[in-house]
Amino acid sequence: MNQQSVKDMLSFIHKSPTCFHAVDNMKSILSKNGFIQLHEEENWPIEPNGKYFVIRNQSSVIAFHIGQELSDYSFQIVASHSDSPCFKVKENALLEVKNAYTQLNTEGYGGMLCATWFDRPLSLAGRALVKEGQRIVSKLIHFDRDLLLIPNLAIHMNRKANDGLAYNKQIDMLPLLCGGVMSEADYLQLLADELQIPKENICATDIFLYNRSEPCIWGANEEFLAAPRLDDLECAYTSLQGFINGYHPNTVQVYACFDNEEVGSLTKQGANSTFLSSVLQRINNSLGKNNEQYYRALANSFMVSADNAHALSPNHPEKCDARNFVLMNEGIVIKSNAAQHYTSDAVSIALFKEICARAGVKTQAFLNRSDEAGGGTLGNLSQAHVSLNTIDIGLAQLAMHSAYETAGVHDVADMIRAMKEFYSSCIRQINSTEYEVMK
Repeated sequence: MNQQSVKDMLSFIHKSPTCFHAVDNMKSILSKNGFIQLHEEENWPIEPNGKYFVIRNQSSVIAFHIGQELSDYSFQIVASHSDSPCFKVKENALLEVKNAYTQLNTEGYGGMLCATWFDRPLSLAGRALVKEGQRIVSKLIHFDRDLLLIPNLAIHMNRKANDGLAYNKQIDMLPLLCGGVMSEADYLQLLADELQIPKENICATDIFLYNRSEPCIWGANEEFLAAPRLDDLECAYTSLQGFINGYHPNTVQVYACFDNEEVGSLTKQGANSTFLSSVLQRINNSLGKNNEQYYRALANSFMVSADNAHALSPNHPEKCDARNFVLMNEGIVIKSNAAQHYTSDAVSIALFKEICARAGVKTQAFLNRSDEAGGGTLGNLSQAHVSLNTIDIGLAQLAMHSAYETAGVHDVADMIRAMKEFYSSCIRQINSTEYEVMK
């Protein structure tokens, strides 16, 4: 179970070089499991026991499975994100160097570890908006070959390189595309050849660099896995598997995967948008429920904000709290913070621990050092639009925001089991001080 789950997840990540490809692959998985795609601009013919999904911007998806007994229903929600730190190609894409080289003009997307992007094969992927008759159509593009590289400066030219280096993204991080001079028309032709269309039909693009290194399983006991984009495709994939295999007749099970978490979520497709709240309200309305029933449903609902967590670093254990550090392969991480930078509180922790115990899955607690600030999460941002009991969890990993990250093999199957149990449960708030987790 562990090995096959891991191999399936790594295959999914390998085939998902950008958020657009990740969501497209999620669409394929959902469709194969009987989910019907809805569109925001159309009516939603929702029925009890129906399975549906809706995509926004090609980069965010919300899927839901309607229960059969909805007289007193609630939502069971898991949220993750589809994007990862990387580099985006600018509009005027080419930079010439001494008539000898052509670089791509890029800018940073999110807070990546710059040093990890040097001296490794890279390529391009994303989407292109193209003219087809009177329509403008969005097409995925993916160069499945080694196309670029960001070369390091030799130590002989920078003797202080090993003493620490502040990287300038406009100088140090530009990828080399070819020898000699390439024109913008040549670059458009490169894209057009990959799309198999005339270059004149390309209207606009969202193109990103991605790391070509293949995922792997490693360690003396094959206990570790490594791949690009583990943050947060590991949680996105495992929660999707739990969603597909879980069910409760008294709930609407909801799977949400948002774009733009790495840059603040302030987009129409981000967690800080109305995407989730709009979908939940439309579900409620389509089921013939009124506003009062919607607010009652939210009071009994629960959200899991699933985003990976920092494992104890073998080289820098001092960076973690003395007691509240976490390890790979030791269970699902529950993240807490006194300033509520994580949404977890005693109520949500107790309820989630009960679900994990029923699934036979261990949990562990992560809290930052008291002299280190924590960041916001999907859960925090979603709360501004849909307020409900929420917990922040993740899977322990090393080298977060590296071009190549490491996590634990055994955590994959544990997360799938826990998410299946979550989606197969119904949480009821009996009163302001009592709760029940129902099977």
